[in-house]
Amino acid sequence: MTRAVVLGGGLAGVLAATVLAGHADEVVLVEGDRYPSGPRPRRGLPQSHHSHVLVAGGARALDALLPGTVDALLADGAQLRDLPGDALIYSADGWFRRLHTGAHLISCTRGLLDQVVRRRALGGGDVEVWEDIRALGLTGDEVRVTGVSVSRQGSPPETVRADLVVDATGRRSQSPRWLAEIGAAEIEEVSVATGLAYATRLYRAPGDLAATIPAIMLHPGTEKGRPARGATLFPVEDGRWIVTLTGTRGGEPPTDEQGFAAFACSLRHPIVADLMAEATPLGVVRPYRDTVNRRRFFERARLPAGFAVVGDAAVAVNPIHSHGMSVAALGALRLREELARHEIGPSLFAGLQTALAEEAERSWRMAIEQDIQRAERQAGQRAVGRVGERAGDQVEEQAGDCVAERAGRDGAPRREPNAFEREIRTRLAQAKLSSPRLAAEFFGVQTLITAGTATDRSEIARVLTGRPEPLLTDEEAIGQYPALAAWRRTRLTAATG
Repeated sequence: MTRAVVLGGGLAGVLAATVLAGHADEVVLVEGDRYPSGPRPRRGLPQSHHSHVLVAGGARALDALLPGTVDALLADGAQLRDLPGDALIYSADGWFRRLHTGAHLISCTRGLLDQVVRRRALGGGDVEVWEDIRALGLTGDEVRVTGVSVSRQGSPPETVRADLVVDATGRRSQSPRWLAEIGAAEIEEVSVATGLAYATRLYRAPGDLAATIPAIMLHPGTEKGRPARGATLFPVEDGRWIVTLTGTRGGEPPTDEQGFAAFACSLRHPIVADLMAEATPLGVVRPYRDTVNRRRFFERARLPAGFAVVGDAAVAVNPIHSHGMSVAALGALRLREELARHEIGPSLFAGLQTALAEEAERSWRMAIEQDIQRAERQAGQRAVGRVGERAGDQVEEQAGDCVAERAGRDGAPRREPNAFEREIRTRLAQAKLSSPRLAAEFFGVQTLITAGTATDRSEIARVLTGRPEPLLTDEEAIGQYPALAAWRRTRLTAATG
C-alpha cells in the first residue's frame, strides 16, 4: 500500500495532492493552519490579502488538472481580461495600444481562488486533509526519505510513514534544514533582491464601473537615482477592486490611509488615484516586503529517494510578476505526466525534481531578467542583487540566456531571435511578458509567434511598438476604453464646474 504525504495546504500542495490521489493508495495533506470557511484569506499565506492573477498558461493547466475550474471561478465573479486588449498599461516608454493577442489573465481574490480549487480538488474524499498540524522534519537518511515527523496540538511528535513526501510549504520552507538533519547534501540557493515593496487595499467599486473597467497597470518609472513607483488596479469578484501600490527603496508606499492616497496621487498619471477617490475603501492597507527572487536548486543535489519539492518552496519569484499560481498549476501538471510514466518508485525519483525545475525555469528567468533590468535602469549600472560571487555569475548567465531562445527538450540548438521577435520582446518585457517564446509558453501569447502571415506579424509589431505612429496621449490611451473614458469626462466636467 503506497502512501504520499504532501506538506502544505496552499495551491501548490492541494494540486499536488490531487494528482497523487490518482497514483497512491493513500494521500495525506498536512496543513499547518485551518482553512477558512469561506472565500477569505488563509492565515498561513503571507500574501493572501494582495493581488493575485492567473495567467493564460496557468489557467489552462488548472483546467487540465480540474476540468471546469476556470468556468467555476468566472461564475463566482472572477474577472477575465485580455492582455493588452483589456488592460490599460502605462510603461516606461508610454501607453500601450489596445490589441487582442490571445494572452489573458483571470483576476480574483486569493481567498476565492483557493476556495474554488479546494472544493473541486478535495471534495471527493480522495485526499485525507490534516489541519492545524505542524511538520517538524523528515525521517530517513541521505539515501531514502521514509516519512515525516509532525506535531498535533497538545500531543507529542509522531512519525507518519510515506513512500513519497512532497514539500509544498512555500517561501518559508525548511527543507534545506530538514535534509541536512538526515545527512543529505547541502542545497545551493540563489537570491536576487528587488528592493521592491508594495501595499494593497480592497475597494467597493462604483456601480457603473465595477466590472467594466480594464485592468490598469502603471509601471514604475525608471528615472535614474530616484525610487521607482507604480500601481495596479484589478477588478475582482463582488463588485470590488484590488489596488496595489509599489515602490523601490526610499519610495515604499505608506500604509496609513492619507499616505496611501497621497502616494497614488504622486504617480506619473492620476488614473488610479482618481478611481480610488470614487471608490469605498474596504479594510486596512496591508504592506508586503518579501519580494526577493529566491531559488533553491534541489535538482542539483543528490536528493534522497522519496522526496520532492514543489512551488515556492523551490522557486519563489517576486510576487509582483504574478507567476506563482500559474507555476503551481504547471508544476502539478508536470508531476502528473511524470507519474503517468513512472508511478511512485525509483524510476520516478531519479528525475522528478529535475522535471519540476524545468516547469519553474521560465518563470525564474523572466522574473530575474526584468528585475535586474529595472535595477540597472534605475541605478545606471550592473546589478544582480545580494548574491554570492558564484551565484551572481549564475544569475547573470541565466538572465543573459533570455536573449536567445531556450534549447528545446529535444536538445535543439539555440538560435538568436529574429527582428520581429526582438521587437515584440522589447515591448512585452515592460508588460511582464518577456521574450516571445517564453511568453507564448507561459502567458499564452500564441498570436505573437503563430500569426499566419508576415503582414499580420508586421501589424502586431507596429501596434505594440507604436511605430511609425506617434505615442498615444493620455486621452487617446484612456479613450480606447469607452466606459472608463466616459467616467473620466464626467468627473473632469464636474471638477471644473
